[in-house]
Amino acid sequence: MNFAVLECARGGLLRAGLGFHHCDIGIVTNVAADHLGLKGIHTIDQLAKVKGIIPESVSPEGFAILNADDDRVYDMRKTLECQVALFSMDEENPRIKAHQEDGRLSAVYENGYITICKGEWKLRIIKAVNVPLTFGGRASFMIQNILPAVLTGYIRGFTLDHLKVGLETFIPSPSQTPGRLNLFQFKDFQVLLDYAHNPAGMRALQKFIEKIDANPKVGVIAGVGDRREEDINEIGSIAAEMFDEIIIRQDKNLRGRTELDLINMLNDGIKKKDAGKKTTIIPNEKEAATFAIKNAQKGSLVVICSDVVTEALDLVQKLKEEELNKLYEFSVKDIPNR
Repeated sequence: MNFAVLECARGGLLRAGLGFHHCDIGIVTNVAADHLGLKGIHTIDQLAKVKGIIPESVSPEGFAILNADDDRVYDMRKTLECQVALFSMDEENPRIKAHQEDGRLSAVYENGYITICKGEWKLRIIKAVNVPLTFGGRASFMIQNILPAVLTGYIRGFTLDHLKVGLETFIPSPSQTPGRLNLFQFKDFQVLLDYAHNPAGMRALQKFIEKIDANPKVGVIAGVGDRREEDINEIGSIAAEMFDEIIIRQDKNLRGRTELDLINMLNDGIKKKDAGKKTTIIPNEKEAATFAIKNAQKGSLVVICSDVVTEALDLVQKLKEEELNKLYEFSVKDIPNR
């Protein structure tokens, strides 16, 4: 059986439309303030209508999978002609309870398990701590993303065992999830590479790194040009909460603003939250990331928020390889059975 899995990003929807007429399953995970001010969309309610196009495109016999923890996403069910499945991080969510009482399909996070529910029957798949994508259960936003994914697999006929194996073997790594929570263990410190580039993404990343034992925590951040000034300011303010030290760099794709404007907007947000926050400006991403890694303290965590993922991954992997080559230089004495 063949599947096409398509991400319909809100920016792409606004710029170019949906790209297809109908789908079998449509998932909406959340509605957050991003791309506001683009193409006449100025409020989150307006943006919810844009994202509501996805479930509205589902064929009548298909499923819209909606987040019952998000008011705007949950409300999308009112205009749909297809079947609806819900997911929630709270099994006691009244919306989930009512949905289950009607005998309908849902997925919940309960007692540490990723669980599918058929009506009020529970089909436990796996403990979240045993799913590599959740980093031992620390990445709650990954648990939330897994819920609609397992619902999709279940609807399309995958067995519970197949779903379990899939979750156990999908590893967050440069090869399988490039630029999405790629964690590198250097000898004395850690480097985390992620694509977080808006306030909602930064907040999710913040909750995750709060659970990582490291000190100091250093962030390499950038602004995105096609966002509102207040959104760019907010990224700076969140970074000031997240990190002990901040390095401001700049994206290669300025998207309508100047490099100086974006740097100043981030800096304004940082200073508004913490005027004394240690901040360094290194506009070039490669130079900024190299500086952060070369100057990393023992026990620290360096978080690189990158938009050009392949280049950032290549750089981090190169620096890690250089460290390993120095630590474990190979010689003929290391040849086994000789």
